[in-house]
Amino acid sequence: MLMNYYRQMDRSKIQFDFIVHRTEAGHYDREIEALGGRIYRMPAIRPGNYMQYFSQLDQFFRDYPHYKVVHSHINENSSFVMRAARKAGVPCRIMHSHLSDLGIDKKLPFRIYARLAMRDHPSSYFACSENAGKWLFGRRLADSGKVTVLHNAVNVSEFRFNAAVREQIRNEIGAGDRLVIGHIGRFNEQKNHDFLLDIFKAVLDKEPDALLVLAGEGHLRPAIEKKIERLGLTGSVRLLGVRGDVARLLQGFDLFLFPSLFEGLPVVLVEAQAAGLTCIVSDTITAEADVTGRLQFVGLKQPPEYWARQIAAASREHADTAESLRKRGYDTATMAKWLSDYYMNHAAEAAAR
Repeated sequence: MLMNYYRQMDRSKIQFDFIVHRTEAGHYDREIEALGGRIYRMPAIRPGNYMQYFSQLDQFFRDYPHYKVVHSHINENSSFVMRAARKAGVPCRIMHSHLSDLGIDKKLPFRIYARLAMRDHPSSYFACSENAGKWLFGRRLADSGKVTVLHNAVNVSEFRFNAAVREQIRNEIGAGDRLVIGHIGRFNEQKNHDFLLDIFKAVLDKEPDALLVLAGEGHLRPAIEKKIERLGLTGSVRLLGVRGDVARLLQGFDLFLFPSLFEGLPVVLVEAQAAGLTCIVSDTITAEADVTGRLQFVGLKQPPEYWARQIAAASREHADTAESLRKRGYDTATMAKWLSDYYMNHAAEAAAR
């Protein structure tokens, strides 16, 4: 989402620099640097190193006092960034919610602590959807009108259906005339790959030639590879790793499958709709994600066979959705200018107060 906006930003007015919480190189590092951005590396945020992290945040803003806008995207942990930025006198401090539910797990007490630390440290509150705003900031703040929904916009023209590109992709993955079901996402618990494979196994009972394409990386990939082998799906699944050509890749799919356990408003669903695909998604995903009428919601409690029936009945045609996305504010060509103006205006207003 950030890169979608960054690529479209007028960098003579606004430059993005990034604080990341990992030592290894990221997939966008080279592109960021080519666009003039800097990357600062901080330690991972863990309960055992909170004090070290707080200290390093304070030191960061002492070392780099020129920043007028801090826009934080690490959900409840953004509270810590907002506190340090406020202490340093940064005038525009945006805390951004990208999820709508994480359920109850062993990290819940620490998430509660992080939310309590938020207080009034942000100067602005952003969310990818109304539900994401309520989840992180609370219903009272969300209902007060103080939360701005910033759409996870994409470069709509880049995703528009192209028959020649579709043929290229299908040749690359050896699809031929087979039904191609696609999924793009990290291999982690949230994306629910384990259930996704169960669904696909049920699809094969109806369409034995179907092909599943999985793009992404993550710590659960080895476990998913073992399950693919155990279910006898090796010849029917393509594992592509991280792709830098998602707009091209989506052209080769017939349907998009996304049974996530929880989400905010995922960028990849906007991208899939921009490519005109029908998307079969879990009912945990906010209805706000259905920007074009191309999403079909299915309950996670439904068995794989039920999901397979929905897939079998779904349209496999690529629709032209560009105008719908533009009208709803999901095109970065328009929204990047809006965000740039927001940064400049709010930084100036906050500094004047």
